[in-house]
Amino acid sequence: MTKNQVEIKDLKIHTITIPIVGISPLVVHAFSHKIMMEMEDKQKGKSQNAKHKIRVPENDVQESKHVSPLGWEGFPAAGMKKAMIRGAKIVGMVMKDTQTSFFVLADCETTQLIKINGTAHMRTDMVRVGMGSADVRYRPEYTEWSMTLNISFNAGVLSIDQIHQIVQAAGYGCGLGEMRPEKTAFGFGRFKIKGT
Repeated sequence: MTKNQVEIKDLKIHTITIPIVGISPLVVHAFSHKIMMEMEDKQKGKSQNAKHKIRVPENDVQESKHVSPLGWEGFPAAGMKKAMIRGAKIVGMVMKDTQTSFFVLADCETTQLIKINGTAHMRTDMVRVGMGSADVRYRPEYTEWSMTLNISFNAGVLSIDQIHQIVQAAGYGCGLGEMRPEKTAFGFGRFKIKGT
């Protein structure tokens, strides 16, 4: 009896580094532990009295940051990948095919964050919440920022040029974070490849 031989073809996996630079402010809003606890309490029927809650804007800003165990601030790698998938559609690629052909590698495996090079300051916005009521949001804003993207991709499906096109299209039309052009009329979180 002869055993069937299986030939596994090389997927041609490569990694490329692409530095990006922000061309508009980046506003982030991590889902804080405090908000998650409040939601859990509400679902469990525990009473809440919002009138006696005193908000400290600086605390809201700190809790809205994505922070690695080493203390540096970052942005979710998954968010960058989503922007790139949308960017692929912009340049005429099939989103589903592109989605499985590359991965944005995180600088921190634990938190899956890409490091943000830049310093955040507090941003204050009036926002609309449920039932048409208004609220104030205090969030971190990086006026000047940059990141270094490490992207693993299947060179049998995507070329290096196509990866660059996807990143550039994502930065121009999709953006990252809050109030990005993909979601609102604002143009926050836009970026370009460094040197272009």
